[in-house]
Amino acid sequence: MKKLYCLFFILTCLSYTSFAQEVNKNIAYVCIYDYLDELANMQVVELNSAVKPYSRKLIGEKLKEAEKKKEMLTVRQQKDLDFFLKDYNKEYYPDKNFKRRKDLFYYRDSLFMFTLNPIIGGTYSKNESGTAWHRWWGAEVNATVGKHFGFYFSLRDNGYKNILVTPDYLTPEPGANYKPANNRADFDDARGGLSYGWKWGSISLVKDNFTWGTNYNGANIFSGRAPSFAYLNYKLKPAKWFEFNYIHGSLISQVIDSSRTYGAGSSLRQDFIPKYVAASLATIRACKGLNVSIGNSIVYADKYIQPVYLIPFMFYPSADHTYNGAGSNAVGENSQMFLDVSCRSIPKTHLYGTLFIDEVNLKQMFNAAKQTNFFSLKGGIRFTNLLIKNTSLTLEYTRTNPWVYDHPIPSITFASNNYNMGNYLGQNSDELFAGIKIKPARGLSIELDYIQDRKGPVIAYVQVNGVNNNAGTPFMNGVQWKSKAVLFKMQYELINDLYIFAQCYVSEVSAVNSTILNLYSPTFYQGNKVTLSGGLNFGF
Repeated sequence: MKKLYCLFFILTCLSYTSFAQEVNKNIAYVCIYDYLDELANMQVVELNSAVKPYSRKLIGEKLKEAEKKKEMLTVRQQKDLDFFLKDYNKEYYPDKNFKRRKDLFYYRDSLFMFTLNPIIGGTYSKNESGTAWHRWWGAEVNATVGKHFGFYFSLRDNGYKNILVTPDYLTPEPGANYKPANNRADFDDARGGLSYGWKWGSISLVKDNFTWGTNYNGANIFSGRAPSFAYLNYKLKPAKWFEFNYIHGSLISQVIDSSRTYGAGSSLRQDFIPKYVAASLATIRACKGLNVSIGNSIVYADKYIQPVYLIPFMFYPSADHTYNGAGSNAVGENSQMFLDVSCRSIPKTHLYGTLFIDEVNLKQMFNAAKQTNFFSLKGGIRFTNLLIKNTSLTLEYTRTNPWVYDHPIPSITFASNNYNMGNYLGQNSDELFAGIKIKPARGLSIELDYIQDRKGPVIAYVQVNGVNNNAGTPFMNGVQWKSKAVLFKMQYELINDLYIFAQCYVSEVSAVNSTILNLYSPTFYQGNKVTLSGGLNFGF
């Protein structure tokens, strides 16, 4: 009942609050993201795919661009375009007189647009280890007022049998803060945001998942795997060739602040050390089809919000030296830098690469015995409609060096709720991904993927006089855990947001010993397994 009261309260407040046009589309709705990627790879539209989620406004703009170039699309793509416009034409028509999707409730006039839809779904998996299922239900709201204000909100109640995602398990699915009991668990997931938008930018306050870094199988800057957290989001696009994104988020450290922890009778009130992240990413359109993005971030804790990290156009590692650099043994905050390159200049071809730098020592960069360069590198290529229509081929490789994403101070690791915010494999790991996806008809996708993952020893980050004491440790000095898997999946979108899917997952997961195996893999997937899964859902 508390969940229903919460939803009712939010819906009631809609009548008294101003909202923003930046209404985000959940990154779990992969179909629209994949479709826009197709259009960009075919040079029908230009797209910055390094930052997600996209707003409904942006998606609508790209679909309208494609509508003017229908002759460039395949017959299936034209049908998909008409299908998606049933939803995203809401951003353009001041009334309900157009061919639109089915909603539980939809209202639109010249000032106000409001949509309410249910969220419901479930998946069921079975292999020789037993069964696992996940069910969820809730509702979502999208609303805009005038040309500048908008709002979105969703609430989901989730239940699990067999927990397959934890901070330690090497699985790419989004994590959660569970309430486990007898091999079952449940959790509530509330997401939403409100913001103010104008022609060349927007500012919003959001609690949601997001990703930074071009990829087709998991980003290595911000992966979106950590449970959603609240963040201030600032976007600028003052020129066609320049885009700027900034966030300042409130993370969950899960490091107990003993000075603020107290008891009352048999109850214990625990308070965590405050933890925050600030990050910015500037994208430059170097030429048609070529985007180069440069950014940096910092994770800081043990204090409340610092004004210097609220400045979007700031080089945070340098600012950290000013505030925390005194003394030879001083340990400052945890800062990072990143580079993302996305090239679609060759028709039907997408070349991309992402570099995440946790620490770099230019003087020792080429000295194998002393180098301390902590980086994660991802590179790949995707061909779209190259030889066969409605088909994409993808090859992607990710390498993450020792120590990346980690830090000797627990409160400032690159994590929230103990989930690494970067690549899901963490430090000292690599991954090879190859996939083929065929879309023979509107709403239908068939994919076959091969994924090979390896994980080496986790190297403890030890500093002596501010210098890494383990410098020179080789990459992947022995494989402690590995996984090889083939995934065959079929999915069909019957109507907007209503999906059915079936898949077969053939996997081989092993480790040097049972302790490592149990740490990184749920029992459900250990060893050689053939896992059959199916499910359906409405909404995300």
